[in-house]
Amino acid sequence: MTVFALGLNHQSAPLDLRGRFAFTLEQLAPTLQRFTDQLGQGASRGMGALLSSSAGRGQAGGQAQLPEAALLSTCNRTELYVAGHPDMVRPAVEWLAGIGGVGSATLLDHAYVAEDGKAARHAFRVASGLDSMVLGEPQILGQLKQAVREADQAGTLGTTLHQLFQRSFSVAKEVRSSTEIGSHSISMAAASVRLASQLFENLSDIRVLLVGAGEMIELVGTHFAAKGPKGLAVANRTLERGEKLAQHLGAEAIRLVDLPQRLHEFDAVISCTASSLPLIGLGAVERALKRRKHRPMFMVDLAVPRDIEPEVAQLDDIYLYTVDDLSQLVQTAGEKRQAAVQQAEAIIEHGVQSFVHWLGQRHTVPLIQALHQQADSWRQAEIQRARKLLAKGQDIDTVLEALSRGLTQKMLHGAMAELNASDGDHRLAMAQTVSRLFLRNTPTDLPMSAVPAASGPAGGAFGMTGTAGISGHSGHSGSSGSSGTSSAAAGTSSASNSSTIVAALMADDGTAVPSPLRTRES
Repeated sequence: MTVFALGLNHQSAPLDLRGRFAFTLEQLAPTLQRFTDQLGQGASRGMGALLSSSAGRGQAGGQAQLPEAALLSTCNRTELYVAGHPDMVRPAVEWLAGIGGVGSATLLDHAYVAEDGKAARHAFRVASGLDSMVLGEPQILGQLKQAVREADQAGTLGTTLHQLFQRSFSVAKEVRSSTEIGSHSISMAAASVRLASQLFENLSDIRVLLVGAGEMIELVGTHFAAKGPKGLAVANRTLERGEKLAQHLGAEAIRLVDLPQRLHEFDAVISCTASSLPLIGLGAVERALKRRKHRPMFMVDLAVPRDIEPEVAQLDDIYLYTVDDLSQLVQTAGEKRQAAVQQAEAIIEHGVQSFVHWLGQRHTVPLIQALHQQADSWRQAEIQRARKLLAKGQDIDTVLEALSRGLTQKMLHGAMAELNASDGDHRLAMAQTVSRLFLRNTPTDLPMSAVPAASGPAGGAFGMTGTAGISGHSGHSGSSGSSGTSSAAAGTSSASNSSTIVAALMADDGTAVPSPLRTRES
């Protein structure tokens, strides 16, 4: 199992290339389902077209399971998060390249791939706003949460990615509350107003058009409305949603289809929609300029892909800015910001180490499950034998004593056999391992002289013959009224040893047990 992030952002790829990989909110769920189905089918077939070897989250009943996946798509980035087989990185790159209609090599020239701890660090930095164009901006956290909800509804999230993102939300919350990371930067919305102020002497004398009705446009509209412009209008594909935002801003709502006929009325146009094609073309702007008698127009295109055709920027009297053009304005510097970044990075690093530790534990889950199954098998066998003896009229205390002894010997047999069969340094390592697993509450430092030498057959130094069981145990009857205590002891013996071994596995630092603990078949 590996976790990896594949993506491209405002730092790695130009605007037009990012536009090829933009997804609307409605596209996320079906896209994720197609992705996981395609890679899952490739894993089960073992075909080189998708995977060179069997892959997936693991094998269940001989069939590969589907990978986990989540997709984040914003104006500044598109990122695919996957939990699955390490061999899935290459087919994931090929799949994403196919979505954008480019070659894998072209995509990799402008993309990044981060695995495991590096993937967690990247996700935590994104959630905290450290990887944003506007350092510390809060919008990305809401966008990431929405992406996770979409993946969950699509059925592609899974346990591993759920842990990754929940931890990223916690880290982001701590960064936001413990540092001043968001206190020393301006937002994209505020940057748009600043640029407009440089072109127009007084913003109260201009008419502003907002195209779209999403969160970004709402923020831009709030900033412009605070300047008291002469006119403010909202154009949106869905008139009802546009009217709602217009009412909130005290603006006029217009239909998007009327935009070409009314474009000339506005001095400033800010657009940010989820359209896959430009909404404002070169011809419409040329006609608007002509009707305005070439009075200058200020235009900001915050959409990815573009809402305004790039050729518009070549027109005289048009001042067109994109999200990338705003980068220098929003990237402010200062000692306070750098100190906040350092504090945030320390919080993120702690979160990364915690996630990597959790991810490492996930690799022992099959072994832990096998241990529980083996212990339960022993328990069932001994209970069955005890019931048979009770049915024959055996004394209950004798039966319970035998049951507890049988469970204990079954639990210890593998460790004892390994100790008997080992020698030299291997025996010392095995003795230390057994001490750590079975004497967890009594730490010991065993020198070689303290490790008994193997002697005779299996029943040598440790007296374990490998034949212990209820039927072969004569036991003592015990005192009257002790059956409840004996029963509890039986259950405690098995559960205590099992839970101790499992706890040691979960807390292990990665040091391998010298050799597998053999178990005796019941």
